[in-house]
Amino acid sequence: MAIETDVLVVGGGATGAGVARDLALRGVDVTLVERNGLTSGTSGRSHGLLHSGARYAEADRVGAEECIAENRILKEIAGACIRDTGGLFVQLAADDPDYFEAKRAACAEVGIPVETLDADAARERVPDLAPDVERAFEVPDAVIYPSRLVAANAADARDHGATIHPHAPVEDVLVENGHVVGVQVGGTADDSIEADYVVNATGAWAGEFAAMAGLNVEMQPTRGVMVSVEYDALGPVLNRCRDPDDGDIVVPHENEAVLGTTSVPVRDPDEYETEQWEIEESIEECAAMLPPVADAPEVRTWWGVRPLYAPDEAERGRGISRGFFLLDHADDGVDNMASIVGGKLTTYRQMAEATADRVCDNLGVDAACRTADQTLPGVDDPKQLDALVAEFDGQGPTDQDVVGST
Repeated sequence: MAIETDVLVVGGGATGAGVARDLALRGVDVTLVERNGLTSGTSGRSHGLLHSGARYAEADRVGAEECIAENRILKEIAGACIRDTGGLFVQLAADDPDYFEAKRAACAEVGIPVETLDADAARERVPDLAPDVERAFEVPDAVIYPSRLVAANAADARDHGATIHPHAPVEDVLVENGHVVGVQVGGTADDSIEADYVVNATGAWAGEFAAMAGLNVEMQPTRGVMVSVEYDALGPVLNRCRDPDDGDIVVPHENEAVLGTTSVPVRDPDEYETEQWEIEESIEECAAMLPPVADAPEVRTWWGVRPLYAPDEAERGRGISRGFFLLDHADDGVDNMASIVGGKLTTYRQMAEATADRVCDNLGVDAACRTADQTLPGVDDPKQLDALVAEFDGQGPTDQDVVGST
């Protein structure tokens, strides 16, 4: 007998786990499948920055507004999944002062709190800042530990009736008369799943899964490198105050600093080349802000793949929107499937809410979203969170120096 469920969510990163949690809290019967352990895709291979929205303020006001709203929500509901560090946008001597002014003004317009610091005040916050720092402004950036965040979302979904299947890859999708009638899943599930609605939350792999249903989702993923080095003297996140470029973010952990990142288009999110220059450039550029990281011992290096959605092939790399898109495939001839693509780790909950709203409209479920107000389980106890990470095999490289070490 096939597994029957109201909604099948494919993809066990932050967005998929967030969709499962949102729907389960609304009383919908949900099954989530992930081909590997949870957080094994983009979510667990990020730089782990909880954006304040400042990075996007002057170029993408809507995206910045989304970020600051979700930043505030996650700081309330996510406990030890978040480390509230604050962040600095740093202007070096080579950087355009007009860009600094424009970004600072845009933050104020969006409602992102900003405090301007002269060079001496910035160096009080970060004593090892480069000697050519001109000034900085402080914003409410923070650090996300994605392994914990995803595990907590999955646990809350399960606690409200959802079924979570790590290591359950989709093998086939059966579509009849414009309707997904079955999804064959291997691994730990090893069965056919019949769902009233299917959510494609596979991130950078959304095109591959959609193709199994005869659909076209035009993803244009890019890879980015993260280099974690031994360095325990950084308080806030550091952002280079210039147009987004390689090596302009430094994210503090307890005894390490994560340096990143690059943006290189890839054809296949599973099979792609990695280049030594990406590591070297990220270290060199980040060291321009924080010189000690140039010679700090490297602890680990990893690449992640951004789930960028770009139906306009003229857009490439950093020019592609970091906003999210909800694609209702009824418009493409499959009436019970949607794909949620693009976006950022910071906005995963909002992405999940938009998706759950669409699913509930389709299924005739009249229930409001509760995820912004309900605290995630276990977030006051890091050891409990880390036990959940282990249960769902959810450890990613982003936070492996923190998770399980408490």
